[in-house]
Amino acid sequence: MVVHHALSDFIDCDFALSDSFPNYWYEGHCLQSGNRLRLPRTSISEAIAYGLMQQLANNDYYSREGKMYGILLVELANGEQRVLKAFSGLLNGCSVVEGWVPPIPGRDEVALEEARTLAQLDVIKQEILNLKQLTERQQYKTLFDEFEQQLQTMSDRHRHCKHQRQEKRQQICNILSPEALTIALEQLDEESREQGIERRQLKRQQNAVLQPLQQLITATDARISELKQQRKALSRQLQAQMHATYSLTNFSGRSLSLQQLMPGGSPTGTGDCCAPKLLHYAATHNLKPLAMAEFWWGASSVNQDKIQGEFYGACAERCQPLMGFLLSGLKPKPQALSPSRGIRSPSPDREITLPIIYEDEWLIAVNKPPGLLSVPGRYSDRQDSVLSRLRHLLQDGMTLATVHRLDQETSGILLLARDRQTHRQLSQQFQQRQVHKVYEAILSGAVPVDQGTIELPLWGDPENRPYQKVDWQRGKPSLTHFQVMARDQDYTRVEFTPLTGRTHQLRVHAADVRGLGVTILGDRLYGCCAVTSRLHLHARELRFEHPQLEKTLHLQAITPF
Repeated sequence: MVVHHALSDFIDCDFALSDSFPNYWYEGHCLQSGNRLRLPRTSISEAIAYGLMQQLANNDYYSREGKMYGILLVELANGEQRVLKAFSGLLNGCSVVEGWVPPIPGRDEVALEEARTLAQLDVIKQEILNLKQLTERQQYKTLFDEFEQQLQTMSDRHRHCKHQRQEKRQQICNILSPEALTIALEQLDEESREQGIERRQLKRQQNAVLQPLQQLITATDARISELKQQRKALSRQLQAQMHATYSLTNFSGRSLSLQQLMPGGSPTGTGDCCAPKLLHYAATHNLKPLAMAEFWWGASSVNQDKIQGEFYGACAERCQPLMGFLLSGLKPKPQALSPSRGIRSPSPDREITLPIIYEDEWLIAVNKPPGLLSVPGRYSDRQDSVLSRLRHLLQDGMTLATVHRLDQETSGILLLARDRQTHRQLSQQFQQRQVHKVYEAILSGAVPVDQGTIELPLWGDPENRPYQKVDWQRGKPSLTHFQVMARDQDYTRVEFTPLTGRTHQLRVHAADVRGLGVTILGDRLYGCCAVTSRLHLHARELRFEHPQLEKTLHLQAITPF
């Protein structure tokens, strides 16, 4: 079976191999020496991965399920470079597929048990799906909304009547005799009591209708929880059997089972991810790894945290604990000087520099590359960012603070303050909309109008982060001016000037039909299906008042696309 692939299968032969800089590090500590070991994800490995994405996009076989895919750029004994590719878990039910790296040894020994357990898991999965599609759920929601509307209408009417009764009480107190006043007040009190009875009757009717449905839904949810527990127990049982037989080999030639590597237990799927499969294969076939890249392809993952075409680092629970062992035996790569302009790292294991647009004793502005976070994320695989790099590179780095943020996939000007006072003053300018921002984007379709304004309320669904959507009840106001710069066949180059700074504002204003109705090229989160190397959105200009120099700064970063 052919597993080594030529670079020309994925990238043009004239691709600049020398311009390969790390965008992420796979890293771990050697179990014996404790030394930190690293393998980069570089611009070359990302380009190879984009080539693989193009192949996946042209074959329906790979669109049936969403999963992680990976590539490993390796060097043969004769110095030639080749590409290995892998998929996580099973591909349409198969563990061995022509052209792909085979699974880690050990799966065959538990093949029968695996098949039986997978069949049981499939039955459980189908039952869970059926229970989640219970028709009474929608029926309950519809009836609940109807009753809530009736209650709201009734409350509005009762409130109006109560206000009228209060006015009437004030009026009749001065014009009626005591006997007539007593009768009139009793009538008003009776009207109040009748309305209270009316409300309680509607609530009882609501409970009588909704309670049986709620009981059924509660019982169904309990059954779903029970099935999920069964699924977890079956998965753990199978995983324990697999991990006792799975054997990983590193570049020192040492082999250990997953059970030995993670004696405290490991999550389902450990050992089936792309990175362990690729590195184990390279180690057992005398191949030198140069760079690796992993990405998601297919439908978004169940919890919506994986997006098609996006790169991801080693998963914290499954792959990261294995990295130190898997990379053991690799010889450190000699440090090469980076040709990029900007601040150069004083540390020998940092090869990336950030282009500096402006710098003085109070603030610093950089041209953030796409794919790099503005600030560190919550988890260990999302710590690399503009802020963390500058804090490492600059002597006063620990006092730095970002004044605003750019999306990870957006490139362009990012402003950071070097002291608290400057940070507070600049932040105030952003909050008061005194900063002039200009973005440039390529949209993946034709925009019929030349210019205009988009004003839509945006809301971030907490159940589907980081996705933003238009929501007229819960959304916050957002305002953007736009101007078409050029049109080229099916693409439109647009200049955006946002007056507010909501999360994903320009991306939603472009993609939503109430905005331009055309996604930004490369914006997979909001529906762009085109295979491209990046999100085509760039923060091109920033104009603001320097809080210390008391002069206007107009910063610009040339659009790279």
